[in-house]
Amino acid sequence: MRRVAQVITRFIAGAGGVALRGAMALDPERYSVTILSAPGGPLFAEAEKAGFEVIRLSHMRPEISLREDPLALRELTAELRKGRFDVVHTHSSKAGALGRVAAHRVGVPAIVHTFHGFPFHNFQSLPLRVTYVEIERRLGRITDQFLAVGGAVAAQAISLKIAPAERIRAIASAIENDIPEATPSSRAAARLRLGVPEDALVVGTVGRLAPQKAPQDMVAAMEAMARADVYFVWVGGGPLLESTRKRIERRGLAGRFLLLGERQDVGALLPAFDVFALASLYEGLPCSIVEAMTCGVPVVATAVNAVPEVVVAGRTGLLVPPGAPKLLGRAIAYMLDHPDEGKRMASAARAQLGDRFHPAVLGRDLAETYELALNGSAADVPSSLGLVAHA
Repeated sequence: MRRVAQVITRFIAGAGGVALRGAMALDPERYSVTILSAPGGPLFAEAEKAGFEVIRLSHMRPEISLREDPLALRELTAELRKGRFDVVHTHSSKAGALGRVAAHRVGVPAIVHTFHGFPFHNFQSLPLRVTYVEIERRLGRITDQFLAVGGAVAAQAISLKIAPAERIRAIASAIENDIPEATPSSRAAARLRLGVPEDALVVGTVGRLAPQKAPQDMVAAMEAMARADVYFVWVGGGPLLESTRKRIERRGLAGRFLLLGERQDVGALLPAFDVFALASLYEGLPCSIVEAMTCGVPVVATAVNAVPEVVVAGRTGLLVPPGAPKLLGRAIAYMLDHPDEGKRMASAARAQLGDRFHPAVLGRDLAETYELALNGSAADVPSSLGLVAHA
């Protein structure tokens, strides 16, 4: 039995959801998984229900903290030493740094890290980007295997000499299996949940209200459209919730730009959308886009990182540059005004996805990667591994 520690900064949708679905797809007869993350994550209850051990790290914070980070490293080091793990698998930037350093300190046999994106991007100052790249390079020296959510993310890690080509694998961001298809009945039911008119045009997104997701650009795009017949729905909470609410009110969009906060029924809400829109400044490969495509909702997104791997311009959706809200508004309006084109692209998107984003595929990739990290070979992994549903 391999003992695996999954270390995540925040146990929330996104990186946390991918980690949980991957863990649930591993064969429980071969892998015992413990999840370590900051307290308060909404996925803890789901992980405990699935039978995983969970450890809440009291000092883990998403932001850099000169006071808390050394305490978090000490706490994490103690937990990893006590757990006697075979594999430590880290996710996200903060947990990726602290988790790999802690695992290295206690001599864990195998260290694996998943890039769900990078802590550096083009909207930062050059000195800060250079510093983050150098930190990632140094962490790479103590990492046995790397995973990246998309080929573009993997390619960037290789080109920046963060990860060597022979030790990184592109994986898919697994999504839930029960995403409903958009049909007239599911659309009507979803709009009833939202409280919007059944004949309205609805644009929606799912994600944290955080700088990365550029909610200010989404508000500006909605304003630039100047369409009284369009509602916008944002599902998700985050640090910019109240400032975004005030921005919406100042722009005179209150009542048509709905901020729903955190919801547990995201899948049931997706069929309400005529268009799924993403304004992110940087991303890995967000699960929300894949879920919208699986539902059959046309997608408009920013052309960042691995997003163009699934949103193929003009074929499976529309792409716009990041930080260009007027262009985002124009692309959304095009989708709304040309529903047949939207349906064509949504159909092509569903066909393109296949089973690539099935949790079982991620489970198999994880098992092979763990074995490579431990003994340099994945030959002993059964072909069915990762297809086992966790009890």
